[in-house]
Amino acid sequence: MATETHDAGQAAAEMAHGAAESGAGMPQLDFSTYPNQVFWLVVTLVVIYLILSRVALPRIGGILSERAGTITNDLAAAEDLKVKAAEAEEAYNQALAEARAEAQRIAAEARAEIQVGLDDAIARADAEIAAKAAESEKAIAEIRAGALESIEIVAKDTAAEIVSALGFKSDEAAVTGAVTERMKG
Repeated sequence: MATETHDAGQAAAEMAHGAAESGAGMPQLDFSTYPNQVFWLVVTLVVIYLILSRVALPRIGGILSERAGTITNDLAAAEDLKVKAAEAEEAYNQALAEARAEAQRIAAEARAEIQVGLDDAIARADAEIAAKAAESEKAIAEIRAGALESIEIVAKDTAAEIVSALGFKSDEAAVTGAVTERMKG
């Protein structure tokens, strides 16, 4: 068995040595196959060019033009939306200004109504105060008149008592005249 393995190894070595001597190696490096390789290279490049120019590139061009159209349409739509948004903002600002003006007008009307009511209430209160002041002045005048009469009566009685206390006889007419003259001033 050992001889069989040795013989097989030796045969393989001789075969490899024989192939090396014959000059066979990589076909890409063999100059005798260059024209054949160039022919198939040209055929392959022409086939790839035809496939790309007739099939792949038109599809890619179509997709690119479709995308460009979509982008253009989207930009136009965005511009329209931008214009609409500007118009909507202007309408909003105008509505806001109108609402503020209306609120100010309503507030001014409410203030005017409140002022009218306040003026009426003040006029009524002034009238009531004037009436009560007149009543109070009348009452004070009556009290003053009553007080003067009371003072005069008290003064007459006191004067009569003083005259009696001094031991004189009081004359009512003389006491009344003296008190009246003294009260006049």
